[in-house]
Amino acid sequence: MQNANDMTVRLLIVDDSGENAETIVSTLRNSGIAVRPTRPQHSEELAQVLGTQPIDLVLVAAAQSIPLLQVTQQIAASGKDIPMILLAESINEDEWVEAGANGIRAIALRHRPEHLLAVVRTEWTDLHARRGLRRIEAQMRETERRCDALISSSRDPIAYVHEGMHIRANEAYLEMFGYETFDDVEGISLLDMVAPQHVDGFKQLLKSMSKGDAPPPQYQVDARNRDGAVFPATMEFTQASYEGESCLQVVFRRRMEFDPELAREVEDLRQRDQVTGLLNRPTFMLHVENAVAQAGRSEGRFGLLLIEPDHYARLLPEIGLDSADALIGALARVLAQSVGDSAQVARFGEHSFAVLTEGAYAQTVALADQIRDAFAAQVFSIGERSATVTVSVGGVQVGEKIASIGQVLARATECTQAALELGNTTRVFDPAAVDRVEEERIQHWVARIRQALEGDGFQLHYQPVLNLQGEALELYEAYLRLEHNGELLSPTAFLGIAEDHGLLADINRWVVTHAIGMLAARRREGHVTHMMVKITPESFNDPQMIATLRRELQAQGVPGEQLWLHAPEAKVFTHLRNAQQFLAAVAPLGCRIGLEQFGSGLDSFQLLAHFQPQFLKLDRDFTCDFASTREHSEKISEITARAQAANIQTIAEFVADANSMSLLFSAGVDYVQGEFVGPAGPAMNFDFS
Repeated sequence: MQNANDMTVRLLIVDDSGENAETIVSTLRNSGIAVRPTRPQHSEELAQVLGTQPIDLVLVAAAQSIPLLQVTQQIAASGKDIPMILLAESINEDEWVEAGANGIRAIALRHRPEHLLAVVRTEWTDLHARRGLRRIEAQMRETERRCDALISSSRDPIAYVHEGMHIRANEAYLEMFGYETFDDVEGISLLDMVAPQHVDGFKQLLKSMSKGDAPPPQYQVDARNRDGAVFPATMEFTQASYEGESCLQVVFRRRMEFDPELAREVEDLRQRDQVTGLLNRPTFMLHVENAVAQAGRSEGRFGLLLIEPDHYARLLPEIGLDSADALIGALARVLAQSVGDSAQVARFGEHSFAVLTEGAYAQTVALADQIRDAFAAQVFSIGERSATVTVSVGGVQVGEKIASIGQVLARATECTQAALELGNTTRVFDPAAVDRVEEERIQHWVARIRQALEGDGFQLHYQPVLNLQGEALELYEAYLRLEHNGELLSPTAFLGIAEDHGLLADINRWVVTHAIGMLAARRREGHVTHMMVKITPESFNDPQMIATLRRELQAQGVPGEQLWLHAPEAKVFTHLRNAQQFLAAVAPLGCRIGLEQFGSGLDSFQLLAHFQPQFLKLDRDFTCDFASTREHSEKISEITARAQAANIQTIAEFVADANSMSLLFSAGVDYVQGEFVGPAGPAMNFDFS
């Protein structure tokens, strides 16, 4: 599912059974799909939801409360692009035909979660693509409108040509060739603008472009105006569209006759980066586009490499900001020497470079290793300073299977980032071996996580949590960080891999152990500090976690009530029996237990009938843009009122401004945290007084 971890799917479920609907939501969330569910109870509520809320997907079952036909009719009447998926117990041919006729796009088997997930992912991906296409079309229309206005006012003589005939020309073009209005030139062949001695050669150029060949960057001819006068000109071609029709944009420029050698020097300067002397990015991208076009026609194989110095952010201050250009120039010289004349070399970014080489995958990899080794063996002297600089090289083998600029650049960038994670290494994507880079990356992360658990690679940062109701309590939340290549990474970078390889329980125990150790250190300094720690369901049935809590609390002399443990609402719901057993085992230790992301389910308070926490952390969607969203304000007030009645405290995260904090206080929220209160950091130095 595209961007499944970054996007929230706004899901509408039509089902008589709330339990079945909650199971569907849990299935999606457990697979890593973030959802914001809604379940209307009757047709009037369905109409209200469709009219007031954005909906991405609809899952509809054969329901008594809202008949299927009524659902499809209301969605069709809304005029919105909302894919509908029918939830069924089995595939029935007549049912499928009828559903398709009523606008249902797919059927998902309710009792086969893997099938449901596959259908939801497919429909979401298709919807995402359709929305993207509509945005692109709108942007294209706006771009065409602006381009047309720019062309009309441009001083450059510009014309649009379809099948060799003029279909559009601006004022500068008409003036150059002696025409008063476009009516005078409409329908005239572009060949008529070329002097007779150049007609045959120009015909051959037009034929080659009509077959799909890339036009030359520039084409020099003698042009002829309406009166037959001839003048030297340079033509530039670009594939374009005009009023939805594919055509060719032609720019004529008068050519001043001067020293050819000087002209070549000027053109070379135009194509090169002034600091490094390498090709600049626009010129290099023309070479890449030509290579991709050739590869798409099976006329060659090419490799694209991106080169970045390791730890540049730390290296630059050592060299000195005033010597940045000198450093880039020195790096460029080593790169050019290591590559030689066998490839195109360019400065691709502020401190990155690119190489385009022709050859098979093995040759591309060999060149990448050659570049890396050349830097590793070099000592750079910049002024009075010297340093060794290693580089990471990422790349992609361009071929028929990956012959679009977007794919090529995306793959090359991914491999570069993967190489940078390791440092001083190379990663080249081979379309024939798609999983090679990813598998190596995952194995590296697994080894890195295990090393962090055994050593000191993990760190805890602490964010203050402020009480709004006047209680003097020193409370922090602990956040896990992983030191990697001189940077601190958040858990989102590695927890998915840790989960797949059974390492979450070990990470949970590490965090709890070090959190208790910090609480003990604070007690020795005279502070009664409380700390919130997030755990995952892997700890619910982990006997070592209970043993760790009991042992560390006793050994460190820390009362259990100073440790607040919390887990996501959706995870507790789907692991309820284990969560209940964990709660029963932790209660004698005095630790407080809470739920986070509370309010994200269809009926979150239903869970509290089976699992009694001491605190609730509100789902972040309620506090994001809280001050301007009335719906969220009402929801928070409802949650706090019901929580207070059950003697449960509430915590709001991601508070970004004073207005939001004031509104949360009015809504009865007990605690707040976020950047406005205080950022997370390695020290506990917040003033709670």
